[in-house]
Amino acid sequence: MTMQWSPNSWRAKKAKHIPHYQDEEELNDVLFKIAKYPPLIFAGEARKLENKLAEVSNGKAFLLQGGDCAESFSDFHPDNIRDSFKVILQMAVVLTFGAACPIVKVGRIAGQFAKPRSQDIEKIDDIELESYKGDIINGIEFNEASRNPNPQRLFQAYNQSAATLNLLRAFAQGGFANLHKIHQWNLSFVEHDKAEKFKQMSKRIDECLAFMNACGINDKNVRQLYETDFFTSHEALLLPYEEALTRIDSTTGKWYDVSAHMLWVGDRTRQFDGAHIEFVKGIGNPIGIKIGPSINIEELLKIIDIINPNNTAGRISLICRMGADKIMTKLPNVLKSVKKEGKKVVWTCDPMHGNTIKSNSGYKTRPLTSIISEIQQFFQIHRSIGT
Repeated sequence: MTMQWSPNSWRAKKAKHIPHYQDEEELNDVLFKIAKYPPLIFAGEARKLENKLAEVSNGKAFLLQGGDCAESFSDFHPDNIRDSFKVILQMAVVLTFGAACPIVKVGRIAGQFAKPRSQDIEKIDDIELESYKGDIINGIEFNEASRNPNPQRLFQAYNQSAATLNLLRAFAQGGFANLHKIHQWNLSFVEHDKAEKFKQMSKRIDECLAFMNACGINDKNVRQLYETDFFTSHEALLLPYEEALTRIDSTTGKWYDVSAHMLWVGDRTRQFDGAHIEFVKGIGNPIGIKIGPSINIEELLKIIDIINPNNTAGRISLICRMGADKIMTKLPNVLKSVKKEGKKVVWTCDPMHGNTIKSNSGYKTRPLTSIISEIQQFFQIHRSIGT
């Protein structure tokens, strides 16, 4: 008998990378309160994003998604939010002009506080403590008090997400996203010697804007020139928190996770019979699935069918994070198999997480050459297969 989906049906499945809280009663009290908090996004906004992603899957638009690997409480500042938003807008203008198609802008922001770890325990000298798993779960300081999962952190994550979203909405709709202003930012960038190759493109954009203005098309009368649509996303990792923010949409009667417009399931938690896939299959938000070099194609097709049984365009984005040294051997078969089955998906390249190395100092980093190489190979493979 098939189990009926509910926001907590994931609890009957095997859940990986969910922290163990010492005080379950405190956790439940926190979740009970968050479940009564206002939504961070609206279901209609998530549906709007799905419609835009449907255009991407049909080759009529392009997805640009970016942001921090993990947000932190200590770095929370309006200037940081502004700068992240500004960079995405600058990239979007160049991509819009170069690709001659709409750019769907999605930030990895306003909720990206949890991170899966390959090791549950971190050892320094003779001391073993729980690994740092993101500010929504525990602290980065290496001491027992900091590393114990703390339910109270969920409140701060919610409040910071709400404040971030509030500022992003103001930026997107209040004139900060004015196309002329963004172009001026890009003009200041191309003054640098290393940006010589962008000067010609910048000049052509100037000419286009001048022509449009001469025709009476400007930021005084065309909404698209002075404001923009901007959506948020994060990994649906900490399922108790996501469950607390899952609500029924009064318009459609469907469940939506109102913590973000788009949620994704990571490479470590995408088991087709696991808790994370169980959770996301029942919410109406667009869903991303991270796929690394270890992906089993049969399992991937099964996951796609579970999450998107009606094969709705815009519902699923497959986020490829193969690594520059593996993408050429791993990705082609995945593309061919998904294409053969007629699955409607958005293909996305994550050139960061498959290229992580540990430097001599012990810090994790990603070589820029590997990042660029994976992006280039990603498009080469798609062109050769026709996807």
